[in-house]
Amino acid sequence: MRFFRNACLTLVWLLIVPALAGASPRVRGNSCRLILPLQIQAVVGREMNLYFDNVVLAASERGLLFDVTCDKGAQQEERWTFTPQAGDTGSHPLRLDVYDSANRLIASAETAVRVVPADAGAGREVTFLMIGDSLTHASVYPAEALALSQGPGNPKVTLVGTHSPLPGDPAVRHEGYGGWTFERFVTRYAPPAEGAEIRQRGSPFVFLEDKGAAFDFPRYVQEQCGGRAPDFVSIALGCNDIFGAKEEAAPQAVRNILGFADRLIAGIRAGGPGTRIGVIPPVPPAASQDAFGASYGCGQTRWQYRRNQHALVEAMQRRYGGREGEGIYLVPAYVSLDTVRGFPTRPGPASARMEDMVARQNDGVHPSAAGYRQMGDALYAWMKSLLAPER
Repeated sequence: MRFFRNACLTLVWLLIVPALAGASPRVRGNSCRLILPLQIQAVVGREMNLYFDNVVLAASERGLLFDVTCDKGAQQEERWTFTPQAGDTGSHPLRLDVYDSANRLIASAETAVRVVPADAGAGREVTFLMIGDSLTHASVYPAEALALSQGPGNPKVTLVGTHSPLPGDPAVRHEGYGGWTFERFVTRYAPPAEGAEIRQRGSPFVFLEDKGAAFDFPRYVQEQCGGRAPDFVSIALGCNDIFGAKEEAAPQAVRNILGFADRLIAGIRAGGPGTRIGVIPPVPPAASQDAFGASYGCGQTRWQYRRNQHALVEAMQRRYGGREGEGIYLVPAYVSLDTVRGFPTRPGPASARMEDMVARQNDGVHPSAAGYRQMGDALYAWMKSLLAPER
């Protein structure tokens, strides 16, 4: 009897004392699959955003309520937003709590917002290789990251790569090709052919050697980078890898993707022991099914692709998060993309019988120029954070 009474008192103590001390209430599970990066980078004078819908997985996010705890920024309807000032440099903890419509806490996660000075890396000469698929091929976010680096107080950035899709801006170079995957970058060989269509090209990192085609990033460094490994490499892949996976096949698809991603990262590391490697988890799709109907007819739903994309973000967080000591980083562009206003739209009648015009999103996975520039903001902040002192 005494044991039972003591056990009950202990249980009451464990439940009540934390509440009296102001501790956060216990969260039962994480039904909305809330996931935050370990760190979000920010630069003085540049707006940064955390869009709530991008970090949870729910068929209708309207049934969820969000509460941000942070000593900086402002919580708005769809986001937390912050434009740091000079006195804001340093690390600021942020907690995001998610409630259901009955005001029950269903998920909670924490991150750190690291603000670096506007002049971080000033005068440094650095090279940057950006690897990716059609989002990189569009060249908007690479061009924006480069443009942000042109002003005073910035490093002198040179983009490297064999692909320069913008005829009027040859400085915007990268290795970004529409439709490409992690697997293609480490396995696909094709003989060099001037003007070959993108899908017919071989990986710039795969060469024909004595024993056949081989993935050889150190050789790429020697032949295309003048023997100097890039200071920074970003990898924005995964969209094509996971796009068509069915629900039951998605877990195996994620495992396959990570296997090829590991090979790509290991090759980059072999080519440059000091290279900072930034893995950009796939950004979320447009907010509306309209965009998927316009792009793919009935070939894919937004919800299934969103589930696939979120699963890959979770897996990349587990695999590559917390590996800064190895020079591997997650670049959390997925939190900062406005999926409602950052994707293209096309006006048209609501139906053939209606005169009212409506604007419908018309691209499922490719942002508008403004959305791409939000990705460029995230990449720029990541680079500046690594050039700031006292990391």
